Amino acid sequence: MGLAERVKDAWQALSGIEAQARDERGRFTKEEPTRKTAQLPSIMSPYPRVNQLLAPKPTAANLRRFAEMPVARRAINLVKDRIASMDWQIRIRRGYDPSQVESAEAKINALRQALEDPNGSDSFRTLFEQVLEDVLVGGFGAIEMKTTGDADRPFQLFAVDGAAIQIDPRWDGDPNTPRFGFVTGRPGVDAITPLRDDELMYIRLNPRTWSVFGLGKVEIAFESIGQFLSANRYAGRLASNSVVQYALWLDEATPDQHDRLIRWWQDEIEGTGRVPVLSCEKKPEVLRFAGGTDSDLRLEWQQFLIRMIANAFDLPPMLLGLEQDVNQSTAGELADEAFQSAIVPLAKLLAEHITRDIFAKLLGWREFEFSFNALDTRDEQEEVAIQVQLLNAGVLTVAEVRAQRGLPPLPKPEEAQ
Repeated sequence: MGLAERVKDAWQALSGIEAQARDERGRFTKEEPTRKTAQLPSIMSPYPRVNQLLAPKPTAANLRRFAEMPVARRAINLVKDRIASMDWQIRIRRGYDPSQVESAEAKINALRQALEDPNGSDSFRTLFEQVLEDVLVGGFGAIEMKTTGDADRPFQLFAVDGAAIQIDPRWDGDPNTPRFGFVTGRPGVDAITPLRDDELMYIRLNPRTWSVFGLGKVEIAFESIGQFLSANRYAGRLASNSVVQYALWLDEATPDQHDRLIRWWQDEIEGTGRVPVLSCEKKPEVLRFAGGTDSDLRLEWQQFLIRMIANAFDLPPMLLGLEQDVNQSTAGELADEAFQSAIVPLAKLLAEHITRDIFAKLLGWREFEFSFNALDTRDEQEEVAIQVQLLNAGVLTVAEVRAQRGLPPLPKPEEAQ
């Protein structure tokens, strides 16, 4: 090799134009291109070791505690229960010919049976309710996946605490190297259990480039929920009269008379319900520290905080109990907006993870996809009307409409006979 070729090779290696190698005859052969950018450069200073993992979110316990308060729980249940109870189907993906897929019907039945009975103690709803809870609370949802070797039930799924999952930011996409780590709480070498990418489904809500973790709805509303709890706690003490908002002023009373009145009030009047009778030259004057109305409870401030919590969950305040600005003409539009902004995106995210992680990565069946029914509209009559119009216009066929509604195709005439 001459000097010119050596300089050319060094320049290409330094500039990163392309990765090249020589074969046995000295000719250049292209290798697989490598990534030039770092996944998380802002958190890699100092640069971590190869086996170093990022710690989970430190506020997971606080987030889950805040998720138990009434307003946040109402918002979580609106989204979680709607998705978990939604009808779903497994179908052939676009771009694949159903006639070319080997044993398509048998595989679809096996996938559906495995999802309906993912393990020995969970159903589809109970399993994914746990995952959706973690996704909404902290932006992390985790499911362990494993193959069974059974043709009728090809896989099993187990819900995992998403806060106990650590992620290796330097994972290079190799399916044979661990990408995740599960914190077991045991000492020594058993403290972290490594998991490959095809062994764990990790759902991130609101993914970002500068963090491997997602951003949950409760995490967004964390400050608003804390302020609401403080305001609600203060209003409760005020309404129960544990916080006194007034005082008695005795004009020209001696210290002995002052002490005697206090002892008499505490011993004879306070907590007994008796009518106090006072006999003095000048009647005591009541000094109020507040207006003595509902404004002292800061109800408008609490309503504002409820609106902020609703915004964090992409829900209209109407669904969290604020109905003073809602009438019959706007209630339906707000309900549709809540379905499109809060239900549909999360449902599609979950469906994409099931398709990509379970069907494609775990089993290698890329020709199938998971889909929730009736995601385009929440009104059944409106959906039927749209499908009828598309049928009359020749845009869709009867088989396509039945597939959208999760129904099997009609039998052929010769089969029906």
